[in-house]
Amino acid sequence: MTRTATIERATRETRIEVFCDLDTAADSEVATGIPFFDHMLDALGRHGLMTLRVAAEGDLAVDAHHTVEDVGICLGQAFAEALGDKAGIRRYGSAAIPMDEALVLAAIDVSGRGGLTYDVELPIEFIGTFETSLAREFMAAFAQNAGVTLHVHKLAGANAHHIVEAAFKALARALAEAVGIDPRVSGVPSTKGAL
Repeated sequence: MTRTATIERATRETRIEVFCDLDTAADSEVATGIPFFDHMLDALGRHGLMTLRVAAEGDLAVDAHHTVEDVGICLGQAFAEALGDKAGIRRYGSAAIPMDEALVLAAIDVSGRGGLTYDVELPIEFIGTFETSLAREFMAAFAQNAGVTLHVHKLAGANAHHIVEAAFKALARALAEAVGIDPRVSGVPSTKGAL
């Protein structure tokens, strides 16, 4: 079984292509035109133990919002497609990731019901050219389109870079756990028989 997917999206605001392979941990190839976001997506692939390729062109002269949100949409759709019928997965995953003074918890349920609870207060509005509120926009778009319930909570932290990076790494580790195959699971891990 190959758990891979490629998603393409073209609008008047963005042109995105995303590839993910949930079972191969190769180096990520990410180019969005937003350096800090590229860094976060690279961390997502690396710590999520997946191969991730993202090529995005967007209306960055306006701002980065459309690009970041549309990458989240595409990555969520690719994730859902790559998972297929979800047979044998662990379904749940969580990780508390420290980064220096910051500590962020992410918990995920591959439930088929997309939703985000995000409690991550940040002390500044920009990290480089990246508007910090866009981290939430990315995660909301990803969760909705992946069909996952995602909780992200800052437990400690003062440095915005550390907090946001810990959040992406926590998401990555929680995803890796949730999509991992458990040989004890027969079929879909749900009393309903479907996710």
